[in-house]
Amino acid sequence: MLITSLPGYGQHGTSEPENHGTAEEEFAATEFILEHIADSHEWHILTTPGGHHVSVYLPVILYSKYTGFHLFSSKRLAHGHHHEGFFVQEEGPQEGRIAEEEYPVDGEIYYLPLDFSVTKNVAAMIVVAIIVIMLFTSLARSYRRTGVSEPRGLQGFLEPLILFVKEDIAIPNIGDKHEKFLPYLLTVFFFILFNNVFGLVPFFPFGANVTGNIAVTLVLASFTFLVTQFSGNKAYWRHVFATPGVPFWLLPVMMVVELIGIIAKPFALMVRLFANITAGHIIVIALVSVIFIFKTLWVLPGAVVFVLFMDCLELLVAFLQAYVFTLLSALFIGIAVEEHH
Repeated sequence: MLITSLPGYGQHGTSEPENHGTAEEEFAATEFILEHIADSHEWHILTTPGGHHVSVYLPVILYSKYTGFHLFSSKRLAHGHHHEGFFVQEEGPQEGRIAEEEYPVDGEIYYLPLDFSVTKNVAAMIVVAIIVIMLFTSLARSYRRTGVSEPRGLQGFLEPLILFVKEDIAIPNIGDKHEKFLPYLLTVFFFILFNNVFGLVPFFPFGANVTGNIAVTLVLASFTFLVTQFSGNKAYWRHVFATPGVPFWLLPVMMVVELIGIIAKPFALMVRLFANITAGHIIVIALVSVIFIFKTLWVLPGAVVFVLFMDCLELLVAFLQAYVFTLLSALFIGIAVEEHH
């Protein structure tokens, strides 16, 4: 953990000029909101009354086709600094991305290397993965030690959720073949649930907007898509390429419609999870921003009440979105493996 003390240093390592004039700088709510929901190469913890920013700097891993692999701390790129020819873009469509300045390509003044860095969202996912592995390893040891018995402690919290996924999601939608897909459904459910809940905790090492990142939801939806397509039986593919009861001359049209449907299902999964989680975070931060916009404590009680209400609603949404994603994944898989008589 490192403390940065340069004036004007923002949350994500951008260098902002300090305003030395007599006029007070206007609060930029949009930038404030976008900074808090965006990913970054450092984990900002707090800002002290003296203007010092306490942050955890994360590893930067880059591959340049000109200079090969590079590994260094993101601190070297903070405050607008350059390191080994790399810098963080502070404006434009590629804002926040690391670029290499010494190798112009196609008239551009920089080159975008392959970025394998451990960003804030990646670090948060690692934390969640470690916690989930520890919880379920402990649960497995408990079952081996005591067998099937009255659930207690951690077992009493996790067992109802596991049975819920199995008996209320997997079995009704997949049927007799549910055991084959249950590990995937449980993994998806608890991964989304823990990331959603931990994203509501406003202190390190939580608070990252993992499931509000379109790349994360894209990967989750892609896994459901691949599991569904590779599990599809002959009846499923026959329905896609030769829909029963459809005239021969309409088959090409129906084939296009079915293929669009195959792509639309994971797309809907991706957008639904991303939009709901991101919208909740934006609303909460916007309510906090109201205090700084009006610059008065008179709005503080109302803002606090609404923020607490939204946090409670977001906690419900955290469970609901994990349930909906897992339910629709089980439904799509069930359609693919269903035996038609």
